[in-house]
Formats: sequence, C-alpha cells, structure tokens
Amino acid sequence: MKVGILSDVHGDYGALETTLNKLKTEHQVSRILCAGDLVGRGPEQNRVVDCIRKNEIITVRGNHDEWFYGISDANTAYLKSLPIDWRGKIGGRQVFMCHGKPGNNMWGMYRDHLSGTYLSMVLKSLKTDVLVTGHTHMPLFMRVDEGILLNPGSLYTFESSRQTSKTYGVLDMKTFDFKVYVATPTGTEIAEIEYEK
Repeated sequence: MKVGILSDVHGDYGALETTLNKLKTEHQVSRILCAGDLVGRGPEQNRVVDCIRKNEIITVRGNHDEWFYGISDANTAYLKSLPIDWRGKIGGRQVFMCHGKPGNNMWGMYRDHLSGTYLSMVLKSLKTDVLVTGHTHMPLFMRVDEGILLNPGSLYTFESSRQTSKTYGVLDMKTFDFKVYVATPTGTEIAEIEYEK
C-alpha cells in the first residue's frame, strides 16, 4: 500500500493540482496525507483549501493555517477545525502526523537536532510506527527499530523569501521505502537529498 504525503502548500494551487494528479495516476497511491500549511504566501489560498476539502485529504493544522488570508468563511471554519495532531492506522501501521512537532505547529524537527535515540523515544512515547511532519520545507527520512520519521518537504513552487524544496513524498507502508519527487509536471525522483534510510 502506497501513501502520498505532502506539506507546506502555501496557497500554490498549480503545484497542488499537479501533485495530486501524479499521486493518483503515476504513483497510484491509496491514501494522501497533508502535514499542514495549506495557506500563506501563495496566490490561490481558497482554491487550495477547496481542493483539499473536496478530495477529503487528511490534514493537520500548520502554523500558517492559524491565520486567515482573506479566505472564505467556509474555508476559515475548515482551517480552524483542523487538528494539531492526527493519529490513525493505515496499511496495518500506526501513523501520527503533525505539522512541526507533536503537540506544537510552530517548531520543526530538523535533522541536525535529531538522534536515533531521541527518535526511538518519541516513537515509543507516541506508540506509533510512522511520524509524519512538515514545517521545515526540507525533506527528511530517519529509520530506527521502532519506526520512521519523514518529512516530504514543501510543495510550493513560486518564488518566495522562504526556501522551498518543491517536493512531495510517496511512502510504501509495507517496506517503509520513502521516495521524494519534484512537484512539477515533469518531476522525477530526487536522488540526492539529505535524509537517512
């Protein structure tokens, strides 16, 4: 079973539409998860939120989703309703998703701040096999005996003062193989990214 994972869309409807099409047709994923920050910076806030709602994509509330950029009342209510943390079972695996860190959408999990021992403790504490995060805008993958931590990077492709990886991920729930792809119509797998298997 394959799961599509995206995060930090930031109002880029074009990148989101391209990615969802690729996830459904090229990657043929069974589920899609979004680690938050649907809005902020980008040109089409309402269209992004409308699309996530229409496709019933499981989403958590990012830090930018706490503020409302002139979006519709219905989309504002939707963003307010999003959980900070989400927990569920997919493909027989326990999955925990948050935007930044568990219980906090303002602070991210960066590779140079993490150790295998710390990740093992977090996964044990959460009683989860898979921890999905976003916020940092950089892809990340770490594997320990207890499970995995992953971040697909940021999806948006427009020019911004904040760095973006322009990426999304695909996770095989059976093997825990995690691949990161460029969020463009001709995007391919990224071979050289700073994550550990």
